[in-house]
Amino acid sequence: MPWQRVFDQSVAAMAILDLQGRYLYVNEAMCRLLGYSAEELHGLNFRDVTHPEDVDEGPLEGDSVLEKRYVRSDGAVIFVLLSRSVIRDPHGRPQYLLSQAQDITARREAELLWQRSFANAPIGMALLDLKGVWTAVNDTLCRMLGYTREEMLTKSFGDVTYPEDEEQGLAALADLLEGRKDTISLEKRYRHKDGHPIWVLIRSTTVPGADGLPAYLVSQYEDMGEQRLVDAHLAHLALHDPLTGLANRALLSDRLDHGLQQLARGNGVLVVIVADLDRLKPVNDRYGHALGDRMLTIVAEELLSAVRSGDTVARLGGDEFVVVSLLWDRQSAVELRNRIAARLDTRVLVSGVEIQLRASVGYATTDDPSTKPEDLLHAADRDMYLRKRRHRRESGDLPER
Repeated sequence: MPWQRVFDQSVAAMAILDLQGRYLYVNEAMCRLLGYSAEELHGLNFRDVTHPEDVDEGPLEGDSVLEKRYVRSDGAVIFVLLSRSVIRDPHGRPQYLLSQAQDITARREAELLWQRSFANAPIGMALLDLKGVWTAVNDTLCRMLGYTREEMLTKSFGDVTYPEDEEQGLAALADLLEGRKDTISLEKRYRHKDGHPIWVLIRSTTVPGADGLPAYLVSQYEDMGEQRLVDAHLAHLALHDPLTGLANRALLSDRLDHGLQQLARGNGVLVVIVADLDRLKPVNDRYGHALGDRMLTIVAEELLSAVRSGDTVARLGGDEFVVVSLLWDRQSAVELRNRIAARLDTRVLVSGVEIQLRASVGYATTDDPSTKPEDLLHAADRDMYLRKRRHRRESGDLPER
């Protein structure tokens, strides 16, 4: 019969079974797959060659596609993708089953190897979607960050990244997704569930889909340990004021240079605001330097509350503070100066003592990227001193000229 020639010559392993699961007709490809002759398979139930853990005892009257294991005549176990179709008589009644099997052992063994390597890796491993959301994580990564697997799978990497490190993470993700890099490696801080920072070395790569475009990410995470925290602390001390934690002169210089570079791209105006406390020395003389230091930290907190997260707040020593901000226009610069002046003109409670906080606040702006940083600082400083003299005249501390 014509169908038998097609059946016998098919490279796919095929068989016809009765409704009880007994082989009635098998082709040569099925014999090679299972290692039996056609005579040996004839009358044998497919359950006899199925792995005991995968035996299907349900009814065989419906079409189905499933993965399962067969045991060959030599005892070897193979994985197959099995497709069953019902052959019906002219009245629609089930008569036979057509079974087609594809050997997927190599694929399944590779998947199992990956799954075991992923689960048991001594470093953190994860799969992420293209938005950076974790879709699979191993136990090592969960332990590293202190979250359960269920908690991790509700988060993206951005949810546990320190704000200061978020930009480099997003830039690295964009490099991968836009094809500029095949693999990225970066160091960044993650926040442990209990709040402490963890420095992590991250290596990520994209896995392409059928269309050749990135489908998901594979990432590895290594805890860099306490030494990295010590190094980071020392680096922080080199660029920050030890009393207030604000930027110091070295970091301020860098942020000024960066702001002027941004102006070259047509980004608004750069404003520098200088604030000088008017009453630090009397406080130190009357209450001691410990209380004066506490007042300086309160000023730092007020300044940080008055600016945006991307702005720079620095202490240049003594009672002088500087703010650097890239704004849309000069009116925004005036509003920021006024907001800071208002923040620093109030009564505060310092270690149980109520003190009048007051400062002279000057500013300068530029939209010219060729402006020298020292000139911009000098202009803001000069404006601050003019306002300080005005305050003194208004308070009677300085005679009119």
